[in-house]
Amino acid sequence: MTADAPFHDLNDYLAIPRVTGFRLAPDGTWLAAAVQSLGPDKKKYITSIWRIDTAGGPPARLTRSADGEGNPRFLPDGALLFTTKRPDPERPDSADNGRDADDHAALWLLPAGGGEARQAAALPGGIAGAETAAGAPAVIVTGPALPGPGTMTTVAEDERRRQARKDAGVTAILHDTLPVRYWDHDLGPDDLRVFACGEATPRDLTPDAGRALAEQAIALSPDGTTVAAGWWRWRDGVQAHSELVTIDVASGSRTVVSAADEADRDGNRGFDYGDPVFAPDGDRIVCLREAHDTLDAPGDSTLVLFPGGTDLLPGFDRRPGGPAWDPAGGTVYFTADDAGRRPVFAVDLATGEVSRKTSDDAHYTNLYAAPDGTALYALRDAIGEPPAPVRIDLATGEVVRLDAPGAVPRVPGRVTEVTATADDGHPVRGWLVLPDDASGASPAPLLLWVHGGPVSSWNGWQWRWNPWLAAARGYAVLLPDPALSTGYGRDFIARGYQEWGPRPFADIMAITDAVVGRDDVDATRTAMMGGSYGGYMANWIAGHTGRFLAIVSHAGLWALDQMFGTTDGPQFWQREFGRPLTDPGRYEKNSPHLHIDNITTPMLVIHGNRDYRVPVGEALRLWSDLKLHGKEAKFLYFPDENHWVLKPGNVRAWYETIFAFLGQHVLGGQWEQPDLL
Repeated sequence: MTADAPFHDLNDYLAIPRVTGFRLAPDGTWLAAAVQSLGPDKKKYITSIWRIDTAGGPPARLTRSADGEGNPRFLPDGALLFTTKRPDPERPDSADNGRDADDHAALWLLPAGGGEARQAAALPGGIAGAETAAGAPAVIVTGPALPGPGTMTTVAEDERRRQARKDAGVTAILHDTLPVRYWDHDLGPDDLRVFACGEATPRDLTPDAGRALAEQAIALSPDGTTVAAGWWRWRDGVQAHSELVTIDVASGSRTVVSAADEADRDGNRGFDYGDPVFAPDGDRIVCLREAHDTLDAPGDSTLVLFPGGTDLLPGFDRRPGGPAWDPAGGTVYFTADDAGRRPVFAVDLATGEVSRKTSDDAHYTNLYAAPDGTALYALRDAIGEPPAPVRIDLATGEVVRLDAPGAVPRVPGRVTEVTATADDGHPVRGWLVLPDDASGASPAPLLLWVHGGPVSSWNGWQWRWNPWLAAARGYAVLLPDPALSTGYGRDFIARGYQEWGPRPFADIMAITDAVVGRDDVDATRTAMMGGSYGGYMANWIAGHTGRFLAIVSHAGLWALDQMFGTTDGPQFWQREFGRPLTDPGRYEKNSPHLHIDNITTPMLVIHGNRDYRVPVGEALRLWSDLKLHGKEAKFLYFPDENHWVLKPGNVRAWYETIFAFLGQHVLGGQWEQPDLL
């Protein structure tokens, strides 16, 4: 395989191993990394756990099974916990009896001294995740349990009720609050609970949770006595806010730590607390606090410290995430989008001073501090580099890549930063990916690619939206950050607030104009594509300019009032846009479907049937509107995919169809339908 072959051949690209996350061992000598790779049948990805040496030694694979393993967690003695659906050899019937429980993940333990892994805990509905204590052999797990009469929460009763539903052929789910779905799966009939392990069977600490723990992160104190978690509260079955709670492991008693009635800096009420992390002393918790959007202004986010709820970043005009403590407990590290990057920052709790710890053009996540406090471990990626574990020297700022599965491929081109001035005088920036041979003598056709979100940014590697596959086929790819993008402050988001169509469109056109003025870009051969909000912008652009030769809309919003009532989170739309029946103006101002008559550009519409964030009805209506109005269009439909196309074969079909469509309309070739379509 040549250095850049993975991008010229889709099969080679799909086979690149992907490090998706890790945990740092208690002694700091290695990372337990989750690595995703193509399965033997090449029809799915399988995750395994690898040992990554923090001193730079070669990686070693620790787990292997047909179902894969994930969610690594350490006990204080160095034993490794992970979740897997593999059959339990101590249950002779588990491999072939077809029971529903065997289709769910259980918690397994790999001893610190080596040897065979064994099952450590299981639940009838499966184990979703686990957390361990840094200073005690305590383990909590999360998993779904069916509601029952009274305070019934025993594992045996949950299993009995599941079997009764199965025997009766009941799949129905009764709801009395939103949401009913999330991204790609139904919520219910069971609800997520927190269980304490270490006894004969896991013990339910949250029998009254209902939907309170849906999609919430949890943490366990260093001594193993207290759980911290975000906890949803519904006011009317629709609107909700998330409190920060602590749960006593011994008794199950729950305490609300956050103040639900406090106001943000604009006087608005309504916060969501989440992603808690205990300090090394176990007495303090840092967590993320997000202010709700309102009809007047977008929300904001910060890190807060409890007890007390102190805002750690009062003057920091960026959106923080992924907090991690230093071992001494005096500093909190975090990351935040910043001008097309995601650097590592630190806040000194004694002085409130915020400092930046990395200075490269990279995107950092997954922070863990070394036990001696001299370094951070993180996943680092960039526009031109896939994620890899690194060591960040806190004294010098040096970043050292650790040896991990999957060689870093040489990308087929180069990336440069581009800027422009929008019509309102505001600067707009982005990244421009150029193929190897792009030059004044051989200008490349341009593919404008708008990110999703919309409150997001092009600031790192993308496996699903990879511009280097287009560069390998000769395209220059423009990755702009228009209004609503993160990394430029709250006012930059506010520029596009309730102006999802007009304001970002003007920004995108300004930076596109600047790029097509380059001598290494061919202004006569341009196309546009995007997914999610980028798909919405594809639909908006199609109705507002004919400058592009082709437009690809993946999972794009089309009729906003329709989308409001069918998406998995209509309450979030209501905060920004109001209700479509009583406040239709904002929807009408921003809905692409009202501009169908203006569309002249050939469009490729793509959607997955299991997309609950932007339901498939958006694509079906867009497709039918295009055809009924005599527009040139194709529809690529995935019955078994969601908001993202994830199965390797479907990913290949996705890219092959897009490149065939662009080849026809941008490069002037004949339409060549992919073989398997």
